[in-house]
Amino acid sequence: MTKARTSRQLRVWAALLTATLAAIALVLLAPVSANAVSTLPSGFQEEVALSGLTNPTNIEFSKDGRVFVAEKSGLIKVFDDLSDTTPTTFADLRTNVHNFWDRGLLGLALAPNFPTNPNVYVLYTHDAAIGGTAPRWGTPGVSSDPCPTPPGPTADGCVVSGRLSKLTASGNTMSGSEQVLIEDWCQQYPSHSIGDLAFGADGALYVSGGDGASFNFADYGQKGNPLNPCGDPPGGVGATLTSPTAEGGALRSQDLRTTSDPTTLDGTILRVNPATGAAMAGNPLASSPDPNAKRIISYGLRNPFRFTIRPGTSEVWLGDVGWNTWEEVNRVSNPTGSVKNFGWPCYEGSGRQAGYDGANLNICENLYAAGAGAVNSPYYAYDRASQPGCGTGSSSVAGLAFYEGGSYPGRYDGALFFADYSRKCIWTMEKDTNGLPTPSKRSTLVSGAASPVDLEIGPGGDLFYANLDGGTIQRIKYFAANQPPVARATASPTSGSSPLTVNFDGTPSSDPDGDALSYAWDLDGDSAYDDSTAAKPAFTYAAGNYDVGLRVTDARGASDTLDEPLKISSGNTPPTASISAPLSSTTWKVGDRISFSGSATDQQDGTLPASRLSWSLILHHCSSANTCHEHPVQDYPGVASGAFVAPDHEYPAYLELRLTATDSGRLTSTKSVRLDPKTVVLNFQTNPTGLKLAVGSTQATAPFSRTVIAGSTNSVSAISPQKLGKKTYTFVSWSDGGAQTRNIVAPASSTTYTATYKAGGKR
Repeated sequence: MTKARTSRQLRVWAALLTATLAAIALVLLAPVSANAVSTLPSGFQEEVALSGLTNPTNIEFSKDGRVFVAEKSGLIKVFDDLSDTTPTTFADLRTNVHNFWDRGLLGLALAPNFPTNPNVYVLYTHDAAIGGTAPRWGTPGVSSDPCPTPPGPTADGCVVSGRLSKLTASGNTMSGSEQVLIEDWCQQYPSHSIGDLAFGADGALYVSGGDGASFNFADYGQKGNPLNPCGDPPGGVGATLTSPTAEGGALRSQDLRTTSDPTTLDGTILRVNPATGAAMAGNPLASSPDPNAKRIISYGLRNPFRFTIRPGTSEVWLGDVGWNTWEEVNRVSNPTGSVKNFGWPCYEGSGRQAGYDGANLNICENLYAAGAGAVNSPYYAYDRASQPGCGTGSSSVAGLAFYEGGSYPGRYDGALFFADYSRKCIWTMEKDTNGLPTPSKRSTLVSGAASPVDLEIGPGGDLFYANLDGGTIQRIKYFAANQPPVARATASPTSGSSPLTVNFDGTPSSDPDGDALSYAWDLDGDSAYDDSTAAKPAFTYAAGNYDVGLRVTDARGASDTLDEPLKISSGNTPPTASISAPLSSTTWKVGDRISFSGSATDQQDGTLPASRLSWSLILHHCSSANTCHEHPVQDYPGVASGAFVAPDHEYPAYLELRLTATDSGRLTSTKSVRLDPKTVVLNFQTNPTGLKLAVGSTQATAPFSRTVIAGSTNSVSAISPQKLGKKTYTFVSWSDGGAQTRNIVAPASSTTYTATYKAGGKR
């Protein structure tokens, strides 16, 4: 994360992006089945169960066969069953939801006896301050929301909140109004928002929420416009928070330990009454006078984005997304026992978090002094390099589910599945003789998974997951004997003047058992596979749009169809999108205003109006050239031009701006421009040399350097006291006169910061 990017790396990354965009263009010309994307153990296959979604975040299966899907924008779709291709919009919460970066509608749960009890529960980022009215930053009814500068998403932060609500179903639509159960979770920065919902065997509703703090620096509440906008102690809104007394930012996750002020819900797991949102009877702190403290069963979490309940129990198994080192799987074995503290931000994994440890904050120092028993270690933790399968690099644990039994082999009964969005992986942790999942029995289930952000066990005991970036719900099936074939096909051309003759090829289809395949085509788009049995047929189309299907069958009668039809447009050609600004040579520093403009022409439609253009801004967070993952930041639909402000982020990272043009006949063209940041090297030294300094999430022995984005905010701390050899040293001053613990904004050119110490003395 800290090494300067070499010219060779730049060439590699540029080649990777070019290859990716070329692949996208090829897919538009020759679509293929999604079945072939991932790699699974023998006997397992992956298929698209539901499609046509936009950023799905959560799946819930009703006992009557319906499937509810939450979309990040605030829409909830309901499918009658897994064969339904035209879902109904159950609820539209877009005006209330702040859909920006990692914020949005993230949690969804059905009442345990749904639909007899018609309640549907939602957990989302509320586009308002706590107790405020939405929309604060967005526009009513719009799917993608902004965070304007000022205040800036990663600078001072666009403050919003979290909301838990109950909806009532009447058939496939919501009836009546939203019943708000909880409003809390002050969120300053665009990640670590609210998380997940699930019911325990005890009938309680369990709720998770993140710390709402910065992911760029050790955040103890030192920034904001106004300062300290969440009003954390000491001093409230507008106060300047400094070490060691600060209690803001990520320290909100330890708020339960600071009893002099009302408790917030950031970085916690709650156990609440689903009827009222109040604390459930039997909670560990049920006698507390503080209503929020009563709700909490565990705290000290950074971003508990997803959790699950072990079947037949109320045990909470949660994934906590780490900063730059550790991903955690944590267990709350007895929700009505003592409250569990998992240690964030003072700890990450089983050890101290270097950035917050170095800041000498009272909240953390007191926790360290309390000893190891004051904090619960993770049930399992993995870093970017140690978890087997799916390569190495950036990580973000993003889904958990227990397997209760079904068509999968018996070894999976009682196993815990857990997913990683960044690594595009789903692992399994099989149970031991004590009935609990054991880290020693880890294995990879899905390598190359499609952006998993939620795992659920559905019909037939199959594992399903939400593909955030691809807009699908994926299904993992197992076949003990004959495995069905996998249907894949290409078409060329897919558009052109009418009449249009198209050549199809079904030979990319395959059979895992090596059986010979027979082919049946629906070439005319009437849903009947009766137009050809050739492996490579041709068909001539009159003007119009057609969805072409292929069914392949093996020698033992098992068959498969394309996950998505091949789309043919006769009498039409795709538009040509063009980005005039910014140029690919554009580089940026944090806070730069970057204007964009583009256009599209179409052979049939002429110049396309702005209403047929849509822009997407994506931040690519990388730990190496081939381990980037995407953060969709914001969409700009229906405009030919606009502007955005370059956000702050750890390096390596870059921005991508995509323009998609759609003509009147549904054909699209996408152009993309990659925007690399300006970088600067920060040099850190100590006098005497060889002492440790904390910069961002890590500590290192000086002298050392960090490559960062120009204009970025970086937390630094001169650790004091500390030993070198047989002497103890205490901090005296920084070369630039700054405070011992503070933030520095990266200048335009290389700069050296020297911390001077003296031997002896007390901190």
